[in-house]
Amino acid sequence: VTGGSSGVRRAVALELAGRGAAVLATARRLERLERLATEAGGGTRVVVEAGDICDPAFRSHLAAAARTRLGGLDCLVAAAGGGAIGPFRDAAPQTLARLLDLDLVAPLELVRCCLPQLTLGRQPGIVLVGSILGMHPLPLHGEYCAAKAGLRAAAGALRLELAADGIDVMHVALGPVVSEFWESLVAGSRPSWSRGRALPADRAARAIVDGLVRRAAEVTPGWRARGYAWAARHAPGLIDMVARRWLRDERRDATAG
Repeated sequence: VTGGSSGVRRAVALELAGRGAAVLATARRLERLERLATEAGGGTRVVVEAGDICDPAFRSHLAAAARTRLGGLDCLVAAAGGGAIGPFRDAAPQTLARLLDLDLVAPLELVRCCLPQLTLGRQPGIVLVGSILGMHPLPLHGEYCAAKAGLRAAAGALRLELAADGIDVMHVALGPVVSEFWESLVAGSRPSWSRGRALPADRAARAIVDGLVRRAAEVTPGWRARGYAWAARHAPGLIDMVARRWLRDERRDATAG
């Protein structure tokens, strides 16, 4: 499980461990990973590896660590990621490069590293954790939407390619979930209109693991996320209309301030 130090990624690691899985959790913050392992009960239930998932050498190390520390790999949950907020015209080029690396390239290249082991796994599966914004974009999230749309498309392609190897591929379209997403943005800050009650991370994690068990192609945890997904499919113009209103109000408030 990548990104296992916080939010829904941490909750997924705990949910898997609670259901009897041996879990290798990874993130950059070792102290948080160690707390995760302690909360899971210590022992070999959750083992940890600290590093940057965007580092190709670390991705190769993770694939090897899964073999040596877990004895193999039955499931990869690629959940690490980040976001950025702001007008595309004002963003530094590095913002786009960073988000594509973090939210698209790194998870897919980790999948590539892990495929030899997954092919040998028991009912193997890949979980790519994306966003409802990969279904339909919102303004001020251009780089993030591009990366998450790409991840969802890749999940669909891999699902077809890997079916002959018996490897399931599930995409997770996350909506608002209790996490540190807004505190760890690559660029920008949380917009004033992005408020409301977020789905608890443990509920999102249960939905993800339940989807993995039933071999679902896609899971969208929470009624708010499912409502957005419905609108993305059946009424995308409604989303755009509301988004234009948000933007108009945001600019008016900025002018008034």
